[in-house]
Amino acid sequence: MDLHLNGKTALVTGAGRGIGLAVVRALTAEGVRVVAAARTPTPDLTATGAVPVAVDLSDPAGAGRLVDEAVAELGGIDILVNNVGGGDGDLTGGFLDLTDEQWAEVADLNFFATVRVTRAALPALLAARGAIVNVSSIGARVPHGGPVPYTTAKAALTAFGKALVHEFGPRGVRVNTVSPGPVRTAMWESPTGYGAKLAASMGIPHADLVAGLPTAMGMLTDRLVEPEEVATLVTYLASPLAASTTGADHVIDGGAVKTA
Repeated sequence: MDLHLNGKTALVTGAGRGIGLAVVRALTAEGVRVVAAARTPTPDLTATGAVPVAVDLSDPAGAGRLVDEAVAELGGIDILVNNVGGGDGDLTGGFLDLTDEQWAEVADLNFFATVRVTRAALPALLAARGAIVNVSSIGARVPHGGPVPYTTAKAALTAFGKALVHEFGPRGVRVNTVSPGPVRTAMWESPTGYGAKLAASMGIPHADLVAGLPTAMGMLTDRLVEPEEVATLVTYLASPLAASTTGADHVIDGGAVKTA
């Protein structure tokens, strides 16, 4: 299917691995010129043909610098994919175990970084009558299903998308949210990631935790979501084929969330 994206421009954050890398690959395959932001650009990211930009978006100055580089490189921004985030820190304890510093770090990465990048990019997006896709999590809908700072930040991110489209939708900018369930990424599979730390805290082998995760989460597909599946949905929502789709939160979770 031709998504009518050839020649469009995009800025993707959190692009070094996992969902972000898959999104960059999907967009470039459609002929989109992409600036891809990552704290540490990887060889896999460079191989996509996107323009990699090394930036730490937990630094408040990083967002403006990134958007300036993207506009200079691309001549404008048609699509913004806010994928920066993560839940793979040491957050395996309960609410009373978590410090203010941990809360602030998680909120900054999973919420405020997107706020800052979006604010910096909106003039270009308004000029292009562009599209924003925010990558959240089903944790926003089932906040007990993950570390409380992470799921709370993702709930804020989902609400942010809903609020943003009411202000800027009438001015031509579409905003959608994609909320994946557990995805086959380093967060779960890395020996130093959140999944490994969670398994250790539970006293079970890491491999057993990952293998049992779909069942534990109630996923009817009995497997983790693949990054490419999320990327396909993001790319469609960014395309002109989704011109009447805006202000929505699109769950891709193998049926884990049971409510409408």
